Formats: sequence, C-alpha cells, structure tokens
Amino acid sequence: MTAGRPQTALVLTGGGARAAYQVGVLAAVSELRGRRAGNPFPILCGTSAGAINATALAVFSRSFKYGVSRLEYIWRNLHVDQIYRADAPAVLGSIGRWGLALTTGWAVRQTPRSLLDNAPLGELLGRVLDFTEIGRAIERGHLRALSVTASGYSSGESLAFFEAAPDIQPWRRTHRMGVRSCIGVDHLMASSALPFVFPAVHIHREFFGDGSMRQLAPVSPAIHLGADRIMVVGAGRLAEEVRQRGEDYPSPAQIAGHAMSSIFLDTLAVDLERLDRINRSLALMTAEERRASAGLKPIETLVMLPSRRLDTIAGQHRLALPRTLRTVLRSLGAMRSEGSALLSYLLFEPAFTNALIGLGYEDTMARRGEVSDFLRL
Repeated sequence: MTAGRPQTALVLTGGGARAAYQVGVLAAVSELRGRRAGNPFPILCGTSAGAINATALAVFSRSFKYGVSRLEYIWRNLHVDQIYRADAPAVLGSIGRWGLALTTGWAVRQTPRSLLDNAPLGELLGRVLDFTEIGRAIERGHLRALSVTASGYSSGESLAFFEAAPDIQPWRRTHRMGVRSCIGVDHLMASSALPFVFPAVHIHREFFGDGSMRQLAPVSPAIHLGADRIMVVGAGRLAEEVRQRGEDYPSPAQIAGHAMSSIFLDTLAVDLERLDRINRSLALMTAEERRASAGLKPIETLVMLPSRRLDTIAGQHRLALPRTLRTVLRSLGAMRSEGSALLSYLLFEPAFTNALIGLGYEDTMARRGEVSDFLRL
C-alpha cells in the first residue's frame, strides 16, 4: 500500500449502543467481499463508540474478515455490566453522591464525575485489543492511518488523535486539529465518554470527553489523512420524515435524548452537505482551476444510515436492562416511548445489539450494488 494509490476511508460515528448497527454494515461488506484478502479501508476514522469499532478493525487490519467476525462476536454477546457498572450499589451510590452534591454542595469537597462508572469498558478493551498491532499493521502496509476523535474540555477543541504512516502530517484548523499519537485505551475511553454519563479522561495536559461534542467536521480527519473515497456509517437518521406533535412537557430523558441526537447527528449532516457542495463546485472547474484550488479534490462518498428509528427498536427491548437501572431510567421518563432515544445509547444488551446488527446487515444488502461499486468489488 502506497500513498500514491487511491485511498478508501471508513468513518464510523458515535452513538453508544447504537454503534452495533455499524457492525451489521461491516458484516455485510465482509460477505460481499467474499474471500478477498487484505483491508478495504486503509484509513479508519472513528468517534465515540465508532472509535472503538474503528480501532478494532485497525488492530485486525491484516484480515478484514477476521476483524469483523471478532467485532460481531463481541457485540452480539455484550452486556451492560461489561460497559458500565449497573449493579444496585453502584447505581444507587452514584445517585446518592449526585443528590448530596446538589443539595449540600458547600459541604462536598469533590463533585461526582459521572452518572455511571465505565471502568468495565476499559478492562474489556484492554483484554480484547492488542494496541501494538496498529503500529505493526502500518509498518507492514495493511493500514495507512487510524484516527480517534475526542473533545477537550479546557481548550474546547476537537482533537483527532491519529496513528499513521510517517509521511502524514498533523493539521490545525479552527477549533480542530490532528495530533500524532500511539492510540491506546485512554484515547478510546476519552472519545466515548458521553457527557455527564461517563467520566472525562486525562490525556497529556487536558481532560477529554466524547469526540462528537463540538465536532464541526466529522469527515475532515479522513480527508486530512489522504482519503479519496469515504464510506460513512452512522448510527442514526439525519432527519425524520414527519414532524410529531407534542402537548406534554418533555421529560428529562426526552430532553437528554434530543441533546444526544444533536451531538451525534447534526454536525454529520452539515459536513456531508458541505462536502457535496465542494464536489459540485469542483465538477464545474477546469483542470487548471482545480490545480489552483488550494489542494481541494473531489471526494467520492457513500453514506450508510439506519432505515428505521433506533430509539423505537430500543423501546421494544427496554426490559432487557438490569432492574435497578430500569427503575432509575423510569424516573427520568426513559422507559416511555418519547424517552427511548436516551435508552438507545445505554442499552448494551444482546436483544438490542443483535437487532441493530441485523438491521445494518439488511440495509447494506438492500444497497449491495452501490456498496460493491463503491468498493470496486
């Protein structure tokens, strides 16, 4: 693999448990490729839960088929207690600490850091991923670059931590930059630290949270890393077909779900529109004008998004959550249909993740012609 050849990137967005949908898409891509060896995505970019999926593919980039099968096995057998502590002492203890901080903040020396303790996720990542394989894959030509995006709480910047071939240079744009790093557990924990839900992670001299926050250009890291073609796999729909009427005041879960959707979806839609406008403008230029266009180049894109609302599917499987967590979420309104968006980010249970994997597979197979043409199969 050389920098001079066309480079295909895979961009995986965030969404907590919703990222199981991405695994279904990847399973279908693996099936469509058949017995072809190697890695169809030399550039891998991920944010939040998508960063975990992207990094897993990077670790196993010597064999895309094997990497996808490992991802699928993990997601199909995933349980809440492998991601965050959902036992009664942990959940009730967290509620107690927050209640004490809110009612007698003057007497509490240290405010709680998060609603949930996601230490089990860090332990899981450390067990199943050998991060040293990323560098080896780059050296052997199986991979060109991996980026993981996180958001800095102090600087307010969106940082794409990347591990890549030596010729790829760091970049800086307004409120966003690319920083060369050796990707590890801390980067994934930071990128997937949902605001308020999971604790921020200290990397170098700053605390970082979920990479979807203030991510003005989700597709940008792939372009900076040299992509000519980009396949984007989201974990939610960019727009709803029908505006729904609501007479009742929104519950805390409904407001939180709306905020999450804004974080994970809105900037992706804007960035894709911007990329489409650039492509159309470049198509109207002459060859000389393109050469003088400050390095701009047309980028071929394929966007895969769920054909069904994932919060509706989450609502159908809400009873799969541990009882204590169900009780807490019910008090917030998350167990009602209008609050199931929040539920969909936290429902790391096989009933939900398997449904999403199946949907991702079906959606991709329904567009198999487009996918095959894009990947030149």
